[in-house]
Amino acid sequence: MAQQMKWLGAMDPRDSKLNLLLLAVPTTIYFNYFQHDSSMAFASSLVAIMPLAFLMGRATEEIALRTSESLGGLLNATFGNAAEMIIALLLIYSAYQNKGTDTEFFYLQLVQASIIGSILGNLLLVMGLAFVWGGIHFTEQKFSKTQVSSNGSLLLLSMIVLIIPTVFQSTVGGLSGEEGVRNLSRIAAVILLLIYGLFLFFQFRSHEHLFATEGSHHEDPEMSQRDAIILLVVATILVSWMAEILVHSVEDAADKLELPHIFIGVILLPLFGNAAEHFTAVTVAGKDKMDLSFAISMGSSTQIAVFVAPMMVIFAWGLGVPLTFEFGMIETVSAFLSVLIVNSIAADGKSNWLEGAMLLASYAVLGAAFLFHP
Repeated sequence: MAQQMKWLGAMDPRDSKLNLLLLAVPTTIYFNYFQHDSSMAFASSLVAIMPLAFLMGRATEEIALRTSESLGGLLNATFGNAAEMIIALLLIYSAYQNKGTDTEFFYLQLVQASIIGSILGNLLLVMGLAFVWGGIHFTEQKFSKTQVSSNGSLLLLSMIVLIIPTVFQSTVGGLSGEEGVRNLSRIAAVILLLIYGLFLFFQFRSHEHLFATEGSHHEDPEMSQRDAIILLVVATILVSWMAEILVHSVEDAADKLELPHIFIGVILLPLFGNAAEHFTAVTVAGKDKMDLSFAISMGSSTQIAVFVAPMMVIFAWGLGVPLTFEFGMIETVSAFLSVLIVNSIAADGKSNWLEGAMLLASYAVLGAAFLFHP
């Protein structure tokens, strides 16, 4: 651990300032276990997850430097989504512990909202920030059109899965509609996981050459692989602890702070949970490593849609919890339009700061809509 602390001290000054937010970890413990203040425990746990998720991202980036940019992007996307996956799993388990109550419905709503929020956050906020930051340093940046095509197609497929259950419920309605949506969601979850497996095989085995990046962006690792793995494990454990506190305090905190449940799920949870993607994708964009930046941001959305979301449905199915892909009209429309916007902007394989500003503007409008949602 001494080696990890030594490495942390030698980090970029901006990173060291971010590590000051690690003080939120003992603050969360204090408010949760000693003061029993749910609203403060919720707020401080959100803040604590951000630097911990960032450390997970930095450790993963160190590991990814020893791989190709495509595999590195997959690793960053996977562990960048780890905080959100942990929060979602704990929310589903809490719903299982409160079966048949309004609290179960509250937790399931948060899971669904956080899934949509993760897709929106990665597509609009993270990618927008990366385009802006990269555009400030370089007039125009390029990335693989193959990544846009494959990830965009997979995201559009996932949007069908999100839209159909919502339309089915509004068309059929009643108890038969609810039962049909549950069965439809479980079948769709299995199909999405199969498609994601085929996508990984396509990317890393059968058509690996299509994802090969042009030019060399070599960067020497700052940590040994052993130290990076240890840092990743420790950060993951602490994220899980903070996430558990967050989940158990979120319901009381939502009432005390008078925040809409949908705003917490769509905006707040992914905003802080996506900290790893924020910093990693933006940082590498500033180094003109747009293939990696794009793989992290859009790859994270793809992974949420076709891996994390179906995994959550299957996990809930195993516990007998009725989690479905019926997310609601405003959430579904927002996600669908975001995919269309990103596919349109990124279709030429080029980016600039203005396109990033457009993505950020779209995210701001959607954030306002969820804030005022009853």
